[in-house]
Amino acid sequence: MISGKAIRSPANILPFFFYLSKIANPYIRVELQGVRMVNNIKTYVARRLILLLPTVLGVTILIFAVAQLFDPVQRASLYIRDPKQLRSIDEVIEKYGLNQPIYLQYFSWFSQVLQGNLGWSQSLHMQVLDAIITRFPATLELALYAAPLTIFLGIRLGKLSAVKKDTLIDHLTRAFAIVGWSLPAFWLGIVLLAFFYGGLGIFAPGRLSPWADVLITTGEFRVYTGLYTLDAILNLNGAVFLDALSHLILPVTTLTIINVALIMRIMRSSMLEQLGKTYIIAARARGLDDKKVIDKHAAKNALIPVITLSGLLTAGMLSGMVITETIFEFKGIGYFAAHAATQLDIPAVLGFALLTGIIFVIANLIVDLLYAYIDPRIRLA
Repeated sequence: MISGKAIRSPANILPFFFYLSKIANPYIRVELQGVRMVNNIKTYVARRLILLLPTVLGVTILIFAVAQLFDPVQRASLYIRDPKQLRSIDEVIEKYGLNQPIYLQYFSWFSQVLQGNLGWSQSLHMQVLDAIITRFPATLELALYAAPLTIFLGIRLGKLSAVKKDTLIDHLTRAFAIVGWSLPAFWLGIVLLAFFYGGLGIFAPGRLSPWADVLITTGEFRVYTGLYTLDAILNLNGAVFLDALSHLILPVTTLTIINVALIMRIMRSSMLEQLGKTYIIAARARGLDDKKVIDKHAAKNALIPVITLSGLLTAGMLSGMVITETIFEFKGIGYFAAHAATQLDIPAVLGFALLTGIIFVIANLIVDLLYAYIDPRIRLA
């Protein structure tokens, strides 16, 4: 150790500072690495957000191109805010230049979209944006229960199947995955509805029972979010909460059984690939706890392909589950889109397509950010 007397000697000042730099160097290096990591994350997020804008713009161009397949009279309904305007459709065509060059029509339509005008839905007798705002909470509530449950079970069962490879547990989970993925959603939904509601008289279709629906429409129950289970908690109404929850059981079960199979198979394949890699074999050879090796190392790296699938799955649920919502009369975005399509309601269908495109773009952005969080090599690329 360097003494105080030696430090005071001019000849020993430089060696003393060299000694201090050797002590502090590891800490400085760690701090600089942390700063670089934060900057890399910020750069990565900024780059993804910048790429988001042209992607959304591309979605709007594609949807507008589809709208060009219809004649100006049909496209005029995209600009209508009031049903009275339907009587003067020629004025709407003239006002928004639907006989002008396509690029001018696009800018006119896009400016209306930015103002929240997606047209008038003749099937629902309201503006398309209002219809989306009214119906989206039902789909969101269904997705909030089904997506996390599906992802959690898929990851857990897939990991268990990989760890217990070629055992009875592995065979049973693989059989469940094959059967679950093979079942048509409409068939499974009808069977569950016939057994539980038709046979046992429980788990009725719809979002609420008639008495609860009356309670909400009369104003005695305040709707904050449109998510009835959450609103029931905010209103401190346990009866409505249990009723809304019971109506979610069958559609959530249907979605979970159908979708968990695919996540489970992807997780199993990815997990088996990781378990066979050199770093896992080396970790086990060093005597590390097997549970730690599986959970901390293998499972984390195996999640990369599962994240992609989970993001697309969640986006698909949020953009509407047409079959499930129709079977269980769960009047969300999917139910609304199916009804609009059967009525040839062009503004409603295009509004639904625009919503779906935006949801998938945002879902891909979130997936990219999760990639960077799990695997630092991605954000450094």
